[in-house]
Amino acid sequence: MTLDRARTGDRDWTLDQTFAGSTGAVRWAALGAADAPPVVLVHGTPFSSYVWRDVARALSRDHRVYVWDLPGYGTSEMRAGQDVTLAAQARVLTELLAHWGLDEPAVVAHDFGGCVALRAHLLHGARYARLALVDAVALAPWGSPAYRLLGAHAEVFGQLPPALHEALVRAYVGSASHRGLHPRVLDRLVEPWCTDEGRPAFYRQIEQNDQRFTDEIQERYGELALPVLVCWGTEDTWIPAERGHELARLIPGAELRLIEGAGHLVQEDAPAELTGELSRFLRTGR
Repeated sequence: MTLDRARTGDRDWTLDQTFAGSTGAVRWAALGAADAPPVVLVHGTPFSSYVWRDVARALSRDHRVYVWDLPGYGTSEMRAGQDVTLAAQARVLTELLAHWGLDEPAVVAHDFGGCVALRAHLLHGARYARLALVDAVALAPWGSPAYRLLGAHAEVFGQLPPALHEALVRAYVGSASHRGLHPRVLDRLVEPWCTDEGRPAFYRQIEQNDQRFTDEIQERYGELALPVLVCWGTEDTWIPAERGHELARLIPGAELRLIEGAGHLVQEDAPAELTGELSRFLRTGR
């Protein structure tokens, strides 16, 4: 697959397996040889595993790569009353590792996925061979004014007409890229949030999540005793690169790699550079 095809909306990205998780059905897929070293990719909000498509396919040449849509996101189950807190997502990740029979995989986590992976490891005993955190939600304070507004008035925003809701989501998702998303990529990322189930699910996942989920673990980052890579886009306006420096300082032996010219969605802005850093880290641990 050429980079141009990937950037213009890859309709072949399909999660063909289903796991009955504790908070709903989880769609997932595995790429690469079954006996290759395992790597689990965790996406953030308001995205899906689709943002990992280029990286996953590149890593699958040497690894068994597991991708999944968090409950309440992408193609996984969305429903009223669903628990989509970061606490619940960490439990689901722990369940998935057991379901896949992975005792100690490498984990690569972006945005909210960083908190999910850290909580699963620190609170639920999930074991990793190594951990890469990409523009991760991990440190206080977090939540932009827009994010807090949407969360505080989820019921009101949930009543927006579909066209206005879609416009809001497009602007929000698009702002995560510094270089600009191809229209068809933006379409694919916005699409799950524009169905009858997706519209309320978009506001639900914001309403249920706030800084308390990282506050519960932030003081424990010094306990991490595994190779850790912190990757950050230098032009991230959602979570500034200074947070990457701070996170790396809090984790013993962590390595910090900055991706020049990339925004929060490093996977879209600089997939080759990010893949190179991850490949090196997964190969050497440093």
